Amino acid sequence: MASKDKIDVIFHAGVMTIGGTIVEVAYHDAHIFFDFGTEFRPELDLSDESLKTLLENRLIPELKDIYDFRFDYDYKGMERPDFQHTAVFLSHAHLDHTRMANYLDPSIPMYALEATAEVVPMLNQTGDFLIPQPFEADKSFTREIIAGAPYSKIQVGEIEVELAPVDHDAYGACCMIITVAGKKIAYTGDLRLHGYDPDDTVKFTELAKEADMLIMEGVSISFPERETGEVLAYPIHSEQDLINEFSRLQLENPERQITFNGYPANVKRFSQLIKSSPRIVVLTQNMALLLKKIFKQEVAYYVPVGAEPLVGLNSSLEISYSKLLTDNSEYLWQVESDFEALKKGSLYIHSDATPLGDFDPAYKVFLDLLEKNDIEFVRLACSGHAVPDDLKKIISLIEPKLLVPIHSFHPERLENPYGERILPKRGQIIEL
Repeated sequence: MASKDKIDVIFHAGVMTIGGTIVEVAYHDAHIFFDFGTEFRPELDLSDESLKTLLENRLIPELKDIYDFRFDYDYKGMERPDFQHTAVFLSHAHLDHTRMANYLDPSIPMYALEATAEVVPMLNQTGDFLIPQPFEADKSFTREIIAGAPYSKIQVGEIEVELAPVDHDAYGACCMIITVAGKKIAYTGDLRLHGYDPDDTVKFTELAKEADMLIMEGVSISFPERETGEVLAYPIHSEQDLINEFSRLQLENPERQITFNGYPANVKRFSQLIKSSPRIVVLTQNMALLLKKIFKQEVAYYVPVGAEPLVGLNSSLEISYSKLLTDNSEYLWQVESDFEALKKGSLYIHSDATPLGDFDPAYKVFLDLLEKNDIEFVRLACSGHAVPDDLKKIISLIEPKLLVPIHSFHPERLENPYGERILPKRGQIIEL
């Protein structure tokens, strides 16, 4: 048990980079962690994603008594005390915040907002979202995630964690208000003010007002060259702008095959697209089942070649894959693979889908494939992260005593006019 009365905040990972945030807050006999993903480094082209390989490549940090006890793992990190109370919290369903969930020791509770607790297992229903649990026969296994209602409070020893919803492009995203020893620590997770739920973010700033420490993401300040707005064919400043552009492209191409893809955790975008589209939107069966379970929304779907039909969908809404391949005017349909089968001269809309951008070597390969097959590529993107001016606004609403920017390539570009700022290094401990 730690005997000192200081609060330790340890930045294990997720600094000077985007993704893989793992921060620990420790006090007396209790400690908590958030989040539990990995850094995204596709250029490493790893042969496997074993715990050993991820540690050796620094995609995850050394953590004592946190990873599944069944791994042959020899902790090599800094000296740490033993704790009686441990818990892990997930801010949202994106892979860089959740991907290691199945590597957590099964005896340690993992918490998230109820929406995230519902979405993560569904995204992993084919076993290709989270890193598979090597000790389970079923590759789609997802460990238990304890669901918390919005603004619910979880007690871990003397540490209290409140889960407060925020606006993000992952359904069920939350920030955390951590209260311990009379101090208030606010962790933003990922957030914005230009999506479907900006009022949630504003309410978070009220809860976080004058926080002793604000741990804040800074994705949008990572790319100074894009600060005036990324050059896109269709400028988009909100989720509604994006939906409007989807409709415009369909209306301007009445006799043309049109397909699209998006990031599956952004279920609100899919839902709104279905409601607003001039054409009938047809989703993959996995995505259709996700919308049915979350929003009770029945949507047209198709079963990809070679896939087994999923239980729970209305068979009268199934559209045959062969019919979609020949369609020119009736459907806007989601495509995730077999792009070679699309019609030459067709239009494909890439809406924050994978591969996510030119930092991923797979992105150029993907664009080259579309060009080779004479498929027009249009990117309609709306960031899940607050733009630079909104980051400043959020800081001004909170007025933190200490700002700790993370989850960014250029955290130094976030300033704190209201108090101190610390730019942490990986493994650094900040005491409160």
